[in-house]
Amino acid sequence: MKKIAFLSGTRADFGKLKSLIQAVQKDAEFEYGIFATGMHLLEKYGMTVIEIEKARFKNIHRFKNHTSEATMDLTLAKTIEGFSAYVKEFKPDLIVVHGDRVEALAGAIVGSLNNILVGHIEGGELSGTVDELIRHSVSKLSHIHFVSNKTAARRLVQMGELESSIFTVGSADLDVLFSSELPTLETVKTYYDISFDKYAVVLYHPVTTDFSNTKLNAIQFVNSLLQDDSKYIVIFPNNDLGSTEILEEYDKLKDNPRFRIFPSLRFEYFITLLKNAKFLIGNSSAGIHEAPYLGIPTINIGRRQENRDLHTDTIIHVPNSLNAILNGIETAKNLQINPKKRKSTQKAATLFLQTLHSEEIWKIDQQKQFRDI
Repeated sequence: MKKIAFLSGTRADFGKLKSLIQAVQKDAEFEYGIFATGMHLLEKYGMTVIEIEKARFKNIHRFKNHTSEATMDLTLAKTIEGFSAYVKEFKPDLIVVHGDRVEALAGAIVGSLNNILVGHIEGGELSGTVDELIRHSVSKLSHIHFVSNKTAARRLVQMGELESSIFTVGSADLDVLFSSELPTLETVKTYYDISFDKYAVVLYHPVTTDFSNTKLNAIQFVNSLLQDDSKYIVIFPNNDLGSTEILEEYDKLKDNPRFRIFPSLRFEYFITLLKNAKFLIGNSSAGIHEAPYLGIPTINIGRRQENRDLHTDTIIHVPNSLNAILNGIETAKNLQINPKKRKSTQKAATLFLQTLHSEEIWKIDQQKQFRDI
């Protein structure tokens, strides 16, 4: 029986790992463990480790990696320490990490330095800001790559990764977006006490490489929401450096009946709300990945996602200034967009599990090679 350790540090990466963990959970040939850390253990952000438990997962190991300093290097160091102790006890055959967060980097470092296979979900993609550096670093520290598309696979080959280590499984996001088991809008509105008939979704994160302008940018953003007349469902930013400045500005929205503010939302519930929103505004990857598939306009603010693929008529890119954001909102309100048609009914979770069952994946050498082009 192979042991697989999944590392999750945020509500977002758990949403994308969830269907993969479920697939492994149902398979008698594998044993799994979940290392829950980061935002999952912060009451300020809704203590989302509870959502992992509500998903009926077991073998959940909690580890608080936050420090008194809101700096990524200290978070990385503490996560390495905690995850290293965990893998020495659990003894996984494979560590699975996702994306471009420091928790994923910690998992890849621990695995590669302990001769444990590391599988990276969504490597080869572009992030922007410091997340770009982290994502590619995780890829270079990983032995196995579960990518979303051929473009991401090509980028990994450019980075010297062996083609035999790259497996195109698609995006687990689409498993959720087109699931027939999503809660209804009424169920979600009742659960979260949302009375709005029409609304937009707000997801605005700090830009770590532009911290000095965070306060000013947050003021411009919140003022634009206040000057608009739409109703908004506001979700807290992630806990990167600069989140405090954004949350201080969100205090201005608390007593305004046009706003409902949440530390976090269940991923499936969030998708249902997004599917029925007038538009999404902020700088989250949800505006680049999920919203276009649903035909929901995105007002993408500033530089946080500038390296992502923005070439679609659903995304309105604007600088972080009051008038530009207000103009973007007006444009979004008038857009008429049809959702993309899904090209395949194959689920990422199914392909992920099929890959785990293949003999070739377990023969991949921990001693990596660089393949010249």
